[in-house]
Parts: sequence; C-alpha cells; structure tokens
Amino acid sequence: MDYNHRMPYDFDRRLEIYAELAVKIALNLQPGQRVMIIGPLASGGASPEAAPLIRKIAKAAYQAGAPLVEAIYGDEEMQLVRFKHAADHTFGEYSAWLPDALVKHVQGGHAILSVHANDPDLLKHENPDRVSTVVEATAREVRPFRELISRNQTNWAVIAAAGAGWATRVFPQLPAEAAISRLWDEIARLCRLDGPDPMAAWEEHLRGLEARAKFLNTRRYSALKYVGPGTDLTLGLPNGHLWVSGRSASRAGIPFTANLPTEEVFSIAHKDRVDGWVRASKPLSYGGILIDGFSLRFAEGKVVEMKADRGEAVLKRLLDTDEGARRLGEVALVPHSSPIAQSGLLFFNTLFDENAASHVALGNAYKFTLQGTEAMNDDEFEKAGGNRSSIHVDFMIGSGELDVDGVLTGGKREPLMRKGEWAA
Repeated sequence: MDYNHRMPYDFDRRLEIYAELAVKIALNLQPGQRVMIIGPLASGGASPEAAPLIRKIAKAAYQAGAPLVEAIYGDEEMQLVRFKHAADHTFGEYSAWLPDALVKHVQGGHAILSVHANDPDLLKHENPDRVSTVVEATAREVRPFRELISRNQTNWAVIAAAGAGWATRVFPQLPAEAAISRLWDEIARLCRLDGPDPMAAWEEHLRGLEARAKFLNTRRYSALKYVGPGTDLTLGLPNGHLWVSGRSASRAGIPFTANLPTEEVFSIAHKDRVDGWVRASKPLSYGGILIDGFSLRFAEGKVVEMKADRGEAVLKRLLDTDEGARRLGEVALVPHSSPIAQSGLLFFNTLFDENAASHVALGNAYKFTLQGTEAMNDDEFEKAGGNRSSIHVDFMIGSGELDVDGVLTGGKREPLMRKGEWAA
C-alpha cells in the first residue's frame, strides 16, 4: 500500500506545505510573474505524486499573484522509445521550440521551477555514444537559456519529487510503492517540511548560510587547498570572487533560493588556476548513466588525465563537449554534518548529493559569483578567470576525511575545514 493511500490527509497536507515553500521560499514569486514548471513523468509510468505536487504549486502560485502557470512534462518512457527505435543519425536532434520558449520566458522576468524525479539508471543499457550525443545536443541548444540563469536573470529554482525509478534505486530493498513512500519521507525531512513551522525553519537555516558566506567573503582567499583520499588539489579563486549562500537575488532584486534542499556556500573557480588530482566521493548520474569511482587531474586549470571505474566513456565525452568542459566553473563547501550526509543515503541525484558533500562543477561559471560581471563581455569575463561552457556538471569531492585550507594572498594557509567540518 503506498503512502498516499496509508495517510491521505497527511500526505496531501505535506504536498501543500512543499508547494508553499516552492513558491514563497524557493521562487519568492512576485505578483504579476508567470511561472513555468518543468516536471517529470518518471520511468515505470507517471509518478502518482509528481502531478498532484505540480498542481498544488500552481494553486500556490496563483494565490501569490501569478497571472499564468504552465507545466512542461518530460516523459522518461518516451525517451526510452527513442533510444530503441530512432535512427542512429537523429540523436543530435533537439526541440525546435523549447529553447526559444525558455529564453523568452526568462527575458520577460518570469519565474521558472524544475521538479526532478529522474531515474538515475534510465539509460544504463543504452549506447553511451548515443547518450552523449543527446546530452551534447541538449546542452548546445539550451545554452542561451543557461547563460541567462548563470546571470540570475530571473528567480529560478529546482526541487524534487519521488518517482518510482529513482526511489527504487535509492531503496532497492523495498517494493516500489514502499520505496516511493520512504523517499517522500526523506524529501520532507531534508526540505524541512516536517517541523511545526517550515517557513521559519527555512529562514533560520538561510540566515546561517548567509553568515558563513559573509565570513568567507571577508577572508578574500586567493585559493583553496584540498587534501583527502585520492585528492591533492589547489583551486584558485579569481580576484573579486563572491561567496554566495542558499539565497541569491535576481537581476530585478528578487531574493530567491535556487535549491530545496540547500546546505552549501559556493563561489567561482579560476578557470586557469586549478592543479592536482581530485577524486569524486560519490557517483555522478549524468544523462541517465552512472559515472562512478572517477578521478581527474588538472594542470593550469584543465583536465589532462582522467580515470573511472564505471561510465568512463560517457565521462570522456562529457569532458570533450567544448573547450570549457575540462575546466571548473564552481566551487562549493558543505560540511559533513549536513543532514543529507548524516542520512547515510546515496540519492544518485545531484540536487541532494551535492548538498551532502563539498563539490565542484565542470563547465560554466555563475556570473553572479564574480564582482563587476554586469559590465563585462564574455572575453572580459574569461580574462577575469570565469569559465564558459555549454555544460555545468556538479560532482562531489567532500567526505569526513577531507581537509580544506584557505590560502591567503602571499601563500599563508589557514584551516577552513577539517575532516569535513568547519574549522573556522
């Protein structure tokens, strides 16, 4: 018996609270803003929970003053049909209308919300070259949209819903319905839905993250030094870098929280000043294929060597997407005491796993993490140390064994994290 049938009132109320958080905390939707929701039809059939959540988000958005709420659903089963039956030469095709629709929506100052429930192993039996071709085509076609997001052109956010394929991957020992119920429980706990006042809990949590970002911004580190199992990495930070907490502001000045959950403070990596080895501490689900046990060696900012226990072919294609794909755009710090890390669960979903561990991102940098970018063109941004790419792929490097030092101008180092916890 699934959770929805066991506790219909509680579950319905939980979705209402989640929807309210998505509208008021994540998007901080303003009267007059439209909302576009990109949602899942998860593998194994349409997730019975995703559509009701999206409808409740729509209701909360209208109550907040939205003149129109639209939803675009992606069907994982239909994606599998493509891989089984489409001609080999067609996998570089992409939607003729969606990229322009996304850009027009964001340029109009309207809010956008993604709801993730993807099966991390959806394409594990498919040809890796075909998978990579699809991912590359997607990245290429939506690059203008991602460029706007990298500038916080509007308020945007990502949340999650429990889908069957994802749930059974996280809880393989449980029947599908029980796994979905358990995953919803974890989403509720980690997104602070289960307390007496979730709104107040989120405000308190965000204030704590803002204090941490403020501290890091006062230190003005020139680099970070990472040492841990398989990791000995020096990561440079550009002059004028900004540490950002869970809450950012759009170009119109609307404060919003881009991820629910969020446990990170993050900034921009200098694209030319990363050197050494780094080992991923968690698997990466990319394009429906799992990449696991992988390490990268950087020299002068660029990946020059790689190895992986699983998914190496897809990782190589990822790194070859474009010139910027072999360089880092983002660096994020997350303590090992994060509730997500302490859950002991591997979610096979970047939204959750990146908030369990310190991480970095290959590819495009967020321009709002560097001072003065409003007046910079692309060449000036790159000269300042910012990376540009059609991809932005986070992977986790933190653990209870990772030490991080802040490197001051002049080379002096001071402890920043020890055994995955804040030391300062």
